[in-house]
Amino acid sequence: MDFTLSPELDDIRLRTRAFVAEHIQPLEQDADSYDAHENIRIDLMREVQKKAKEAGLWSPQAPKEFGGMGLPVVGWAAMYEEANRSIFGPVCFNCSAPDDGNMNVLARLGTPAQKDRWLRPIVEGRVRSAFVMTEPHPGAGSDPGMMLTRAERRGTSGWRVSGRKWFITGAGVAEHFILIARTSDDPRRGLTAFLFHRDQPGWEIVRRIPIMGPEEHGGHCELVFDGLEIDDENVLADVGDGLRVTQTRLGPARLTHCMRWLGLSKRCMEIAVAYANERVGFGVRLADRESTQMKLGRLAAAIQTGRLLVMHAAWKIDRGDKAQKEVSMAKIHCADTLHMAADVGVQINGARGYSKDTVLEWIYRYARQARLVDGASEVHEMILSRSFAREGVDFWAWG
Repeated sequence: MDFTLSPELDDIRLRTRAFVAEHIQPLEQDADSYDAHENIRIDLMREVQKKAKEAGLWSPQAPKEFGGMGLPVVGWAAMYEEANRSIFGPVCFNCSAPDDGNMNVLARLGTPAQKDRWLRPIVEGRVRSAFVMTEPHPGAGSDPGMMLTRAERRGTSGWRVSGRKWFITGAGVAEHFILIARTSDDPRRGLTAFLFHRDQPGWEIVRRIPIMGPEEHGGHCELVFDGLEIDDENVLADVGDGLRVTQTRLGPARLTHCMRWLGLSKRCMEIAVAYANERVGFGVRLADRESTQMKLGRLAAAIQTGRLLVMHAAWKIDRGDKAQKEVSMAKIHCADTLHMAADVGVQINGARGYSKDTVLEWIYRYARQARLVDGASEVHEMILSRSFAREGVDFWAWG
């Protein structure tokens, strides 16, 4: 397990860092850069995206034949961490959620025709996408087996969908959607994944759900399906493969969250260290106080632990392993680390950190969702407990 980056990947990492510093971080200081939901203004985003494409830093996870960089997952980890040293970074490189996970699953499971119709426009940045799975109580959340939205056979070559979904990230601006719906009551083969376009009739967005924020473009929406018709050609994988599609998408997607969170965590620490080095109180710099050093030392160790967990999981996925428990460990730890980093940053900066003079308060609010999205921390802790019950001391095997 040698996590030394190849010269090619390290060059991408360094070029990403330089691009973020030159073209993206300065935008954070201008109130006009933000939209109404505290993300980068879309027209401004498109200007930066054009520069990222010209720099060869575009769609790192997508196949080269569709215009992506075709990086291994270890390469994603190196680039995404640098991309999210700015709060605006990932979307400017086309490596933000939910498009990131949708591109990956379409590339892995889509037919050639589906890739050309549904994947290529996302990779090229012409459309945004959404993954439509989560439902209001008593429907599916972390447990897909609770799915209530149904797709029923329509004639011999299509399906008719009815049901309700909510907290669908990005739905407000998405044009391409991946929908998970129940097609039978089989406990393992009862779900199916479907592809549909925004302009198709039979569904609507009933509200953009207000959240603590800040928000991704398109928000977190509640959707109602009342007769959406989908042809067989737009079934992703096979009928009954919905659970496999979900697992194929969510494993790497959870890990990419961790990669981005590490970038935000490092940014928080950088802001905290810079202020601690210049702020003097009672004749002593904050940086020279043991209490400050202990906070920063603990945070530095937590960030590095997270990086190693992420790289280990990425290394295993690149070798064909699902890395389920490795992803769960990274997800728990990196979510906690992001929360710690934002809190330490705000605490050391004091009123300055609590204000909008830095991005710390933005990251602090954003950090709270990390322990909820793509499976709550408690769910991942259950996964690890069950893995240990099954494997015993081999849980910690090096192989």
